[in-house]
Amino acid sequence: MLALVVRDDFSVGLEEVNKPTIAAGQAIVQLKAAAINRRDQWIREGKYPGITAGAILGSDGSGEVISVGNKSDRHWIGESVIINPNNAWGSNLQVQSRDYHILGMPSDGTLAQFVTVGLDRLVKKPEHLSHIQAAALPLSGLTAYRALINYTKIETGLSVFISGFGGGVAQFAFLFARALNLDVFVSSGTDSNLHKAESLGAIKGFNYNHQEWIKELVAYTKGVDLIIDSAGGNQFNQLIKALKPGGKIVLYGATNGLPEQIDLYNLFWKQCAIQGTSMGNDLEFIEMVNFVARHKIEPLIGSVRPFAEVITTLDEMKAGKLVGKGVLTF
Repeated sequence: MLALVVRDDFSVGLEEVNKPTIAAGQAIVQLKAAAINRRDQWIREGKYPGITAGAILGSDGSGEVISVGNKSDRHWIGESVIINPNNAWGSNLQVQSRDYHILGMPSDGTLAQFVTVGLDRLVKKPEHLSHIQAAALPLSGLTAYRALINYTKIETGLSVFISGFGGGVAQFAFLFARALNLDVFVSSGTDSNLHKAESLGAIKGFNYNHQEWIKELVAYTKGVDLIIDSAGGNQFNQLIKALKPGGKIVLYGATNGLPEQIDLYNLFWKQCAIQGTSMGNDLEFIEMVNFVARHKIEPLIGSVRPFAEVITTLDEMKAGKLVGKGVLTF
């Protein structure tokens, strides 16, 4: 079968590999569609810890169960499923275990024609989603759901600012917040992304390439209740200033690196909080899929290409040309 593999020299490329085997408690899923994540690109660039030669990349996928390890599980055969990329979260629902890892290195992932996973990693695909849409959901959807739902007291009139609307997690956080009828504001580095967000219900978007964009945000909103951010960096102190008293920042990444300092004065005087988060537990994954089904949420898809063009799709993501998830079809 064809797969995107970490080669012996730690470069990444398409290779013909053996079809996976199966054991008790497992299933083989024939992928209909898979989506890429920045994690895949970071591995490709050698910027991810513990890169493992021979591993098949990919954390997001949707497909059909074609084989199971136990006869008693044959009712799964033919089911259209989404794969939960969590492995070994552990018993503490708030924090992952030390053994936790994400599908797609070291365990073989979804950027292949077939993948073997535990049956407990499978959730039935919502009927309103195509395989292409469903493949976009797992990793980014779970991260966004935990950031917005687990750490927020949802109330009518709650105002939310989501940074970096072009990213997958930010877009899911936006879609989930809109489904809950929250007042949503976004930022992006391109006006086309901002226009897209506003057409989907954002009250206003702010271009972070404008020098005074934080002041514009504060002047327009008079402060927001919640900020969901993945950038970090020196703008972080400005985000603290954009919070209402009692507000919260939920941080799930630091693409701009570490801030040189933290504005502790504003933080404690305004009674604000900073909450870190990453991915989510298995219960939250099921809740997230059910939330998507209940609200008939459709992921934003930026590109659909045949699997043979996966490198092109990764290049598009790296260049910032995708507005929505990049999806590969088999």
